Amino acid sequence: MKKVEAIIRKSKFSAVKEALHNVGVNFFSYWDVTGLGNEKEGHVYRGVSYSTSDIQRRYISIVVNDDFEAVTINAILKSAGTGEVGDGKIFVSNIEECYRIRTGEKGGDTLN
Repeated sequence: MKKVEAIIRKSKFSAVKEALHNVGVNFFSYWDVTGLGNEKEGHVYRGVSYSTSDIQRRYISIVVNDDFEAVTINAILKSAGTGEVGDGKIFVSNIEECYRIRTGEKGGDTLN
């Protein structure tokens, strides 16, 4: 099993959610987060300069079976990208075991 974590633009969340549902990822968790990025310049709006170093993003956490890792990542890449700085990151890590609390079952079948 793999844990796929993505930090994306909040404006792209609906597109990512739809793309994940279209490929069969029907359960995931998400949080609103704030982070610091590589962008160092501020922006000027109506003559007032403001900092863009604190960036509002959405953090998505998904656990999938190994054979579904590439499908999940491709869905995020295609739906979250704008080609601009600040599109986000995807992290993948191994999950050793999964348990269904209700029944006590364990293993990859608990993800269904």
